[in-house]
Amino acid sequence: MKLSAAISAVCLASVTAFNPASVSRASTALFNQPPQFGDLNDPRKNLASFNKQSSASKTAQNPFGTESIQYDEEAESKDSGANYGRLRDKLNEADVERRKNEEEAANRERAAEIKREQRLKKIAYMRDMPDSQPAGTVDEFMFKEGVQDQLDKLDNDLVGLVPVKKRVKEIAALLVLDKMRRKLGFETAVPSLHMSFTGAPGTGKTTVAVRMGQILAKMGYSRRGHVVLATRDDLVGQYVGHTAPKTKEMIKKAMGGVLLVDEAYYLYNAANDRDYGQESIEILLNVMENNQDDLVVAVAGYKDRMDKFFSYIPGMMSRIGNHIDFPNYSADELVEIAEVMARELEYDIAPDAFPVFKAYIEARMKLPYFSNARTVRNAMDRARMNSAIRTFEKYAINGENGGMCSVEDLKSIAAADFQVLLDDITNADADKRIFA
Repeated sequence: MKLSAAISAVCLASVTAFNPASVSRASTALFNQPPQFGDLNDPRKNLASFNKQSSASKTAQNPFGTESIQYDEEAESKDSGANYGRLRDKLNEADVERRKNEEEAANRERAAEIKREQRLKKIAYMRDMPDSQPAGTVDEFMFKEGVQDQLDKLDNDLVGLVPVKKRVKEIAALLVLDKMRRKLGFETAVPSLHMSFTGAPGTGKTTVAVRMGQILAKMGYSRRGHVVLATRDDLVGQYVGHTAPKTKEMIKKAMGGVLLVDEAYYLYNAANDRDYGQESIEILLNVMENNQDDLVVAVAGYKDRMDKFFSYIPGMMSRIGNHIDFPNYSADELVEIAEVMARELEYDIAPDAFPVFKAYIEARMKLPYFSNARTVRNAMDRARMNSAIRTFEKYAINGENGGMCSVEDLKSIAAADFQVLLDDITNADADKRIFA
């Protein structure tokens, strides 16, 4: 009994120690206040009145001494308005996007319908067109478009090269007939006009590229018909990020015409995986595929090296539809080329000079670094210089005819002028003959 009384006294003392009188009074005041109800029909007013009453004695009512969460009607109204505005904007954006998609779908349907109607009209026109419908003559298109004029220039500018001229005429025939079909309403497609020119130096690859560009321009397959000659130095950069701008700049210059990449196999270096030429090749392949209606890419070089290049880059091979091989000139053809060059420069080669020049050409063809028409051009330049030296010594130094020379003297290239070249090869040391 005494033990129970002692335990009760200890518990009462603990409660008194951890329950200050202020807390007891505040709790008593909180629960002893009679509830004050406002307008029962307006809960918001009731809540606002309750908050007003509780805020006056919030310290006394909150035993922890902190402010209770309060309802802020003004902030709640602002948040609701902002949320409503954002929702309205999202709905408007979705509505605009939906209308845009509907308009695009309707435009596609109208375009498809127009295309179907045009197709049906074309089918009806082709069905009702008699087989005797005049389409015009091939000669009319050849002369009217100026194609025949370009082919005649090709014949006049290039001596020999019969297979090359034949291939160029075949391409021209395809373009002419394709245009005649288009005039009547037949389905047409731009043929692959990318080209590969293989052959030794000086066989007329650049000249043929120029003529092809002009033919394409005459036929409407090329806007300008000009030819831009490019090498590795024009397309490949020297550091990272330099190749793409250089290649795109050359492509931009050639747009509407022909881009002739000479010695194209130098673009790819199989021994170096980090060579920047691969990037240039990838850009060219992309342009050849996507811009073939506005740019013709022609690659040129030695046949064996070009074949090896195509084995490394099969995508290039598959995109080129016209492979033209340029054979070496014969000695007689090179003599004829020399005559053409002399005529263009208004020189007259003496009849007895042709055998001497042919002997020089035959001897030079056996030496390294022979370059066909380029070698002939160099030989003609040296023959003109020899003619000038001979005429100068005859009239200026020796004073023949009182120093007066005739027009024939100024235009003549004699056998002696070519004999100097032949003697240089015959009498020179073996290691110096290639410079003769």
